[in-house]
Amino acid sequence: MGSTVPEFKSNPRWRLWLLRIDAFVDSAAWNATKGFSRFWGSLVDYSSLIRLRGWKRAFFELASEGTTLGAAGSIVLLVFAIPAFKATEGDWRARGDYAVTFEDKTGAIIGRRGMFLDDSVPLSAMPPYLIEATLATEDRRFYDHFGIDPLGTFRAIVSNAKAGGVVQGGSTITQQLAKNLFLSNERTIQRKINEAYLALWLEAQLSKDEILKLYLDRAYMGGGTHGVAAASEYYFGKSVKSLTLAEAAMLSGLYKAPTKYSPNNNIAAGRARANQVLSNLVEGGFMTEAQVASARRNPATPVPSANGNAPDWFLDWAFEEVKRIAPPGDRTITVRTTLDPAIQKTADAAIADSLRQYGQQYKVKQAATVVQSLDGAVRAMVGGSDYGESLFNRAVYALRQPGSSFKPFVYATAFMNGYAPDDMISDAPITIGNWSPRNYGRSYAGRISLRTAIAKSINTVPVRLAESLGRGKIVDTAHKLGIRTELKITRALPLGVAEVTALDMVGAYSGFATGGLKSTPYAVEWTKTRAGVITYDRARDEPPPEQVLPEEIAYEMNSVLSTVVNAGTGGRAKFPGQMQAGKTGTTQAYRDAWFVGYTGWYAASVWFGNDDYTSTANMTGGSLPAMTWHAIMQPVHAGLGFKPIPGVPVSADMVAEAGKPAEVAAATPEAIPSPQSLTPAAVSVIRDVGASMRARLPQAKAREAALLPAAGSEPLTLVTPSAAGRSNVLLNGLSLLGASDAAESH
Repeated sequence: MGSTVPEFKSNPRWRLWLLRIDAFVDSAAWNATKGFSRFWGSLVDYSSLIRLRGWKRAFFELASEGTTLGAAGSIVLLVFAIPAFKATEGDWRARGDYAVTFEDKTGAIIGRRGMFLDDSVPLSAMPPYLIEATLATEDRRFYDHFGIDPLGTFRAIVSNAKAGGVVQGGSTITQQLAKNLFLSNERTIQRKINEAYLALWLEAQLSKDEILKLYLDRAYMGGGTHGVAAASEYYFGKSVKSLTLAEAAMLSGLYKAPTKYSPNNNIAAGRARANQVLSNLVEGGFMTEAQVASARRNPATPVPSANGNAPDWFLDWAFEEVKRIAPPGDRTITVRTTLDPAIQKTADAAIADSLRQYGQQYKVKQAATVVQSLDGAVRAMVGGSDYGESLFNRAVYALRQPGSSFKPFVYATAFMNGYAPDDMISDAPITIGNWSPRNYGRSYAGRISLRTAIAKSINTVPVRLAESLGRGKIVDTAHKLGIRTELKITRALPLGVAEVTALDMVGAYSGFATGGLKSTPYAVEWTKTRAGVITYDRARDEPPPEQVLPEEIAYEMNSVLSTVVNAGTGGRAKFPGQMQAGKTGTTQAYRDAWFVGYTGWYAASVWFGNDDYTSTANMTGGSLPAMTWHAIMQPVHAGLGFKPIPGVPVSADMVAEAGKPAEVAAATPEAIPSPQSLTPAAVSVIRDVGASMRARLPQAKAREAALLPAAGSEPLTLVTPSAAGRSNVLLNGLSLLGASDAAESH
């Protein structure tokens, strides 16, 4: 057998080489250490000769510390920005959003959203003064900086400090392009960090002209258009190549706030902004005053547009809904929405008038409202006082406390657990731990009915009910009816110390008016591709509404909530010709005020408050919100027939107030009294007829019978109608007794 000793151990020459290598490494390390020691000692000795005192020493020490902290901070910020770079993967230039044309419920075009852009015009073909106006207004040092402009940022900070507000932005064109391509519009530190690093990345990937071209093609210009070429066609009906200096100045003024300065929305604001752009051209040295004088004297005039007063808050929300429900495929689509332009116009005017007349008196600056059909179709939406000033949709996204307008969920839960509207309960002081809720007037009524408690918005009663029922059940009821926000279970929950949206509140209240069917607000009826293919149809693709409350419980809620309007805190919401039901809400320190209510036709929520949560001047839900609800709903119902709310007795006066002749009213579905006004004999006859009619109505579905009227109630007197009228009377009598869906829909 051969030797197992490795060769390098048996060979003296290998040992010698290993010793040489070891000696070299040791000596090199020793020499390096000694060399660094000598260098450091020399540096220290030299530094000791430098004597700085006073402001020079302070300056250099701050500069040194700043450099160290800046380097460390940049590394930390880069770590936070790494996720944003994922957006740059793949062919990021080819990515596009939906391009959506919206129609109202009748088919008329009401606006557009998405990436309607035209990038076919090269930079060299655009008018030089359009490019200069863009640079003069948005980024004068564009060709000099590296994506971030420290000097420009410092100048903006100084200008804003002098003006006491934001008058100049610090973002470069590269930063704005990074936001447009990869990020959202949310105002957070994280987004600004991502924006800065993505701007540096763009500068490394593209030339300055390429960045400028992309910015001019992708910037949002209002009216659903992106880019100066598309905006030129939209606002002036001409190619961007043919723009005049005045028109170029008007377009260049849109980058900052396209809705606020849109000449279609506010021609005066658009021209004033264009005049500022002309001044920027002079101040930036791009043109002389003589060269811009003609454009000042002859400002641009846009071509007439049908979308000058577009329902922007509704369109923003509808666009998000489209992105959620539209199937993959063609992203250039037409969408039929639920919007009713007449109702939208009424809601806009009511909110604007209320804030103009009473805003200063009540120290309130913002408002929101949603009007919908009882099936959930949103007919109008207002998300604030001025879309041009703030795009934030307070109707959809603002989480505010509902106050007493949350109490119906407490009472609905109570009715489902054995309580009845006329049950008596104690209105007296109550203490839970160290918390003692009090009524608005600091007084107590003793033994009162639940109906009276909700009408007068008593606080102690829902707290007692919550203690008896369990607060978790109340949260379950609210969620079933359509409140989608998280509701924290606290002692004050029954009094509305939670956070909801105006959109969810109107949907939840509609569930009472529909007899307990869930009524989720929606904006889209159908979507259609350029080829005419229907890709989404709500009637086809969505399931039927869910029964979330027993029908008789919904009827009881309708009965008590109508008392709020007729004999309670919601009296200012009442108008003649229709039934109304609803609830007021006022939060602690008068920060929020609500009225949410409905008729037999529509439901609406109205909220007033301030974005910074400051208190109003003692505004309650029964004041301005109820008045505004009245101002919206009364004209909306003009010309509509009388339509009862299920569970609420109908009087002859109500039918007469609707403005219909008695003979016609008695023969129409809207005029049939509720079951509470029928005698037991009438109920029996109608039920017998219903049994035979159900066999001839395949689409009918049996429902629970409503509560029978009390003995001794007045019999119904009907004017003898025509044959068709008698059929309608029978069918609607059945619907009021819960006999069939077919009768109700008829």
